[in-house]
Amino acid sequence: MSDWWYRNIVEPGKLPLLLALVAFVGSFLVTRTITRLIRAGKGPFRNISTGDVHIHHVVPGIFLMLVGGFWAVAAGRHSFGSMCAAVIFGLGAGLVLDEFALILHLDDVYWSEQGRKSVEVVVLTTALVVLILTGFSPFGVNELSPDERHDRVAFALNITLNCGFAVIALAKGKLRVALIGMVVPFVALVGAVRLARPGSAWARRFYRNRPRARARAGLRAFRHDRRWAGPRRTFQDLIGGKPDPAVPERPEPERPPRPR
Repeated sequence: MSDWWYRNIVEPGKLPLLLALVAFVGSFLVTRTITRLIRAGKGPFRNISTGDVHIHHVVPGIFLMLVGGFWAVAAGRHSFGSMCAAVIFGLGAGLVLDEFALILHLDDVYWSEQGRKSVEVVVLTTALVVLILTGFSPFGVNELSPDERHDRVAFALNITLNCGFAVIALAKGKLRVALIGMVVPFVALVGAVRLARPGSAWARRFYRNRPRARARAGLRAFRHDRRWAGPRRTFQDLIGGKPDPAVPERPEPERPPRPR
């Protein structure tokens, strides 16, 4: 175990990345626990406000990310300072991405249906970092031999192809596949050759005059969502808490016509 730890984590310089990941996941879980307690009215925790302004935890998260990021740039790769900077950066990233939906929508959607995006982004970020820690490299360059790494043409071609597959998958509305495909090349290739999701940029551009392709894409998306939407929502609710039920909007009463 010690040999594996030194060969795969310490020697390649991945210990700061591991510390950042642990701090990131821990920060997110602790934050979600506290917010769920505040929501339930339990424990000593309360929302922080200054006058009428509610201070969201994304604010201290941004400051922690700035401190950790600049410190990491200034510190050496294997120094103790880089490890401290990684922990601070991970703590800040957990606070920021826990309110990713708020930043995206510029609205307090933390406990709404849109707030699920925060949990999804945190899970996806964790998966990407774990893949890098286990030996995968961004753009698939880990599959190149040492000679190919020195060959700039082969190196650039490998990165270009993998990025191209990831961009096509993203245009087809497959964000998760595109991001994971930046680390695992074959995932991006699969996402690039399969049908696009309805409403994606690719579908609007290339399926506009192809009704059969639109119908197949819609049917495939329906089957996929019917199979995975339930388990995904259950997993998100387990981690981040169940959103508040949507309140139906009341229609405005019709005004009586003005007498002529």
